[in-house]
Amino acid sequence: MSVQSVRPARALPTTTPAPAAAQAGRVVTTLATLGDSTAVGLGDPLPGGGWRGFPVLLRDALGPGTRLLNPARTGARMADVRGTQLAAVLPARPEAAVICAGMNDTLRSDFDPAGIRADLAATLATLAAEGTFPVVLRYHDHTRVFRLPGRLRAALRTRVVALNDAIDTAIDAAVEEVGPGVDGTGAGVGVLDLHLLPGGYERAAWSVDRLHPSELGHRLLARAAGELLASAGFAVPAPVPTACGGGREITAFHRAAWIVVRGTPWLVRRGRDLGPVILHGLLAGGRAGAA
Repeated sequence: MSVQSVRPARALPTTTPAPAAAQAGRVVTTLATLGDSTAVGLGDPLPGGGWRGFPVLLRDALGPGTRLLNPARTGARMADVRGTQLAAVLPARPEAAVICAGMNDTLRSDFDPAGIRADLAATLATLAAEGTFPVVLRYHDHTRVFRLPGRLRAALRTRVVALNDAIDTAIDAAVEEVGPGVDGTGAGVGVLDLHLLPGGYERAAWSVDRLHPSELGHRLLARAAGELLASAGFAVPAPVPTACGGGREITAFHRAAWIVVRGTPWLVRRGRDLGPVILHGLLAGGRAGAA
């Protein structure tokens, strides 16, 4: 498959998935999830209100005694993970952490790959010092899910490439410094490449907004993260099932309501930040045409 905007991880310590029934291994008593609205669980609503998402699904897979710490918040960027969210989980010294951040950075006018790289590198170093095994999400070509005009699509693809480059560089530095990882087992960093996630580009894996995973998408994320933890030597007694259940049913009414209540206001709020990206895409397209 041709990959233009999101290349596979280069020589990164992505672990090989372990067998589904990974009963033995180091027990995760505390799991931390750090990041943005995907880590909050948006896209996987509960019948009584609130969100579930991959953090809760992964916690349940790790066993009934596992505690989940989830200071993630909607709109968070990589700097927020380093600046505020880490402090909320470090006192508990979690055995494992999942980092899901960076996409909000790509949608802002002050997008700064060097800053993202520095913030992630510092986050990984801090987690390593506490003996925490991190799983870092690496991003897919979101324009294959969230349809956009051609020139804007090209501009946003360029940003995702830059985001992944920053993530790769930070991970490489962390692995070189940390070495083999927690207790000498597994890799220093688990890399969950969303571009390579089976089923990740299927429409059913995405919520109505096409920005957040659906219940199925969250299950795919949680299952893949569990496989990475299992292959790194952690116990995953109950791998996440992909069959949906327990979430709120999404109807046509919910989809229409989202467009009115959430979708249009979001586009208005993001207009100022996306303006430079749109202009960049138009200028780049014009130069290409002139050539």
